[in-house]
Amino acid sequence: MSEKANFMVFSGTKSRYLAEKICTSLNCPLGNMNITHFADGEFAVSYEESIRGADVFLVQSTFPNSDNLMELLLMVDAAKRASAKSVIAVVPYFGWARQDRKDKPRVSIGAKLVADLLSVAGIDRLITMDLHADQIQGFFNIPVDHLYGSAVFLPYIQSLKLDDLVIATPDVGGSKRASTFSKYLGVPLVLCNKTRAKANEVATMQIIGDVEGKNVVLVDDIVDTAGTITKAANVMLEAGAKSVRAIASHCVMSDPASERVLASALEEMVFTDSIPFCKCCSKVKQLSIADMFAETIRRVLNNESISSQYII
Repeated sequence: MSEKANFMVFSGTKSRYLAEKICTSLNCPLGNMNITHFADGEFAVSYEESIRGADVFLVQSTFPNSDNLMELLLMVDAAKRASAKSVIAVVPYFGWARQDRKDKPRVSIGAKLVADLLSVAGIDRLITMDLHADQIQGFFNIPVDHLYGSAVFLPYIQSLKLDDLVIATPDVGGSKRASTFSKYLGVPLVLCNKTRAKANEVATMQIIGDVEGKNVVLVDDIVDTAGTITKAANVMLEAGAKSVRAIASHCVMSDPASERVLASALEEMVFTDSIPFCKCCSKVKQLSIADMFAETIRRVLNNESISSQYII
C-alpha cells in the first residue's frame, strides 16, 4: 500500500503490537496518537497529526479491563470530531461477547450494550474475528466484517501432517465450529458433553465419539480459565487418544489457566494473537492474524469482496 493512500491506522495501548504488524503488511506507518493519563485514572486521547478527510482504522481489542473499551470509544469520538471521512473499528477480540442474551432473569446483555456504545460513538464499520455468538453482528446497524481464525488454523493443522486425525469440541455449544473444521479436513468429529457446577467450573464431562488411537485437535473460540479444555484433553487421553492438541481464537487465559495447561494432557495450545499473551507457558503458541486483517483493510478500501478470502 502506498503511504500516500488516504487512509490511516491508529492503535490503542494494548493492541499496538498487532497494529504494528498490520501496518508492516500494509506498508504504511502507524499513526501518531497520544494518550494522557491523569492521577485519578482518567485518560484523554489526541491525534498528533491531521486525519481530516481520511479513512481511519482504529485497532483495539476490547478485552478486560474496561480501559481498553473506553480507549477505543474515546479514539472514535476524537476521530469524528477531527473530521475523519470514516471511522472503522478493527476489534480482533470483541469483549463482553459472552453476554449475548438473557440466559436468566434480570441480567444485562453486555454485547448489545457494547455494540450500542460503539455505534453512538460514531463508527462506520466494524471488523472483528470469531465472535462468541454470530448473532452479535445483528446488534449493529452498520456493516460488520466478521473474519474467522480458521484462515490461520487450518493451514497450521494441515502442516502437522497428523495421521488418524479427529476434530473435537470441548462442549456442545462449539459443535458448529468444530463440525466446519472436520468437514473441511475430511476427518471425524467428536463432541464433549459437560455440566457446570458454576461459572468457570466444570462438574462432569462425557465423550460422544471414538478417540482411541487418534490424534485429537480440540477447537474452541475462547479459553478463559482453561478448566473446560484441559479437562476435555485429560478425559480424551484417558479414553485412549494418541495425542491431544487444542486451538482457540482468543487467548484470554485468566489465572490459573497457564498452570492448568502446563499440567494437562495437552501437547500444545495454539491461539491467534488477537489478545497479547505475556505469561510463561511453554505449551502456548500464537499464530499471527495481522496479514488477514491487513488484507481485509485493503479490500475495504478498494471496495472488494471480503468473503472471498474465507477458507470456510
